[in-house]
Amino acid sequence: MLSSSGYGLGAAFVRVFMAPFVHRRVLGRSNVPATGPCILAPNHISHFDPPLIGISTGRPVDWMAMEELFRNPVLAALLRWVGSFPVGRGKMDYAAVRTAIARLERGRMVGVFPEGGLRTGAESVLEGAPLKPGVAALAQMTQAPVLPCAVIGSDALYAPSCWLPLRRASVWVIFGEPLPPPAREGDKAAARTAFEALLGGKIRGLYERTVREAGIPPECLPQTPQRRKGRA
Repeated sequence: MLSSSGYGLGAAFVRVFMAPFVHRRVLGRSNVPATGPCILAPNHISHFDPPLIGISTGRPVDWMAMEELFRNPVLAALLRWVGSFPVGRGKMDYAAVRTAIARLERGRMVGVFPEGGLRTGAESVLEGAPLKPGVAALAQMTQAPVLPCAVIGSDALYAPSCWLPLRRASVWVIFGEPLPPPAREGDKAAARTAFEALLGGKIRGLYERTVREAGIPPECLPQTPQRRKGRA
């Protein structure tokens, strides 16, 4: 069952647990709609992204999460308790789409990673890779606005040293202005394609501007989990 109280308790736990290990900087929070349907669309560089981004929005986020996470019954119960729901990757998951539509119709914020999974380097939208079509299609069907978001630094938490005392990792969460959904009239496919390019450019722009203005050093920029763990 969907539980806002569950989400609130989960968010409070994440804040308390992560505080000794993460120095979180949130930019553009005023761009997050306080109420109403919204699709949150961030880049994806680590498994820590959903909780770190979620506690930065100021409102509950119903994350569309990969179905593999729901195979463990305990983890599945926890994820559902905080509002997340499963989606199959590499296929059209109609059940997940119906759930997302229902959540948006209830005025909730639905979190979807438009890259379709963890991405770094040339495969990442941050380096110019194209987005998957899911977010554009969902926005077109529901006419919900899309909130571009960039996250930087969360992948550093894969390094064991980040969990030592006094070694807090710096994480930036940046929200852009909400984008109107692609039109449902005329050439729908062309509208979705144009929207995907627009959204990708907005996410990339948030990332590049923050790196430049905050002076983020190269070692804090996205790397693969294997490299962060010292295995590559």
